[in-house]
Amino acid sequence: MIAFVRGRVAAVSLSSAVLEVGGVGLELLCTPGTLAALRHGEEAMLPTSMVVREDSMTLFGFADEDEKTVFELVQTASGVGPKLAQAILAVLSPDGVRSAIAAEDAKTLTKVPGIGQKGAQRIILELKDRIGAPTGGRVETPRGAASAPWRDQVHQGLVGLGYSAKDAEKAVDAVAPEAEAAGGAADVGALLRAALRTLSKA
Repeated sequence: MIAFVRGRVAAVSLSSAVLEVGGVGLELLCTPGTLAALRHGEEAMLPTSMVVREDSMTLFGFADEDEKTVFELVQTASGVGPKLAQAILAVLSPDGVRSAIAAEDAKTLTKVPGIGQKGAQRIILELKDRIGAPTGGRVETPRGAASAPWRDQVHQGLVGLGYSAKDAEKAVDAVAPEAEAAGGAADVGALLRAALRTLSKA
């Protein structure tokens, strides 16, 4: 089990980052919010979860241990694999997941691409007694991302989650006032979640 990876950020794509560790490049699949906080050439340390299948070994990287814990826990629910667990954390913060499950808020969970009403109800039923109460931790993505490239990062994140480029552009335009209001403190992870909320209403 690889608990975490520390190394120089060698590359960042729409859905993953490559960290150079001892001359070896390790690819970690991450949420758009986590990727937005990484800077090419700088050192980073990401908690990781390894998913082993018959034909593959995949490393998932996280902003912090709390995100990793929720990622692993939601997979214990029927029908939730690692890709869907990652999509949940792309839309909701760890405390957002806890709050939705504790309040039996299926509507919030259905904002995640791939989760329908029945799936949301099943997740709530199976995890309500195990996920715990919200920790009161920061809801926004840790290590606040720079605001300058936020439009591209949010757009790429939405496309990476399966939305069309056209829908992604509309969602980006919808959250632009929020980004402008935040000025230099705009948080890409928060803007991505806001964009996903606008798409779920469409």
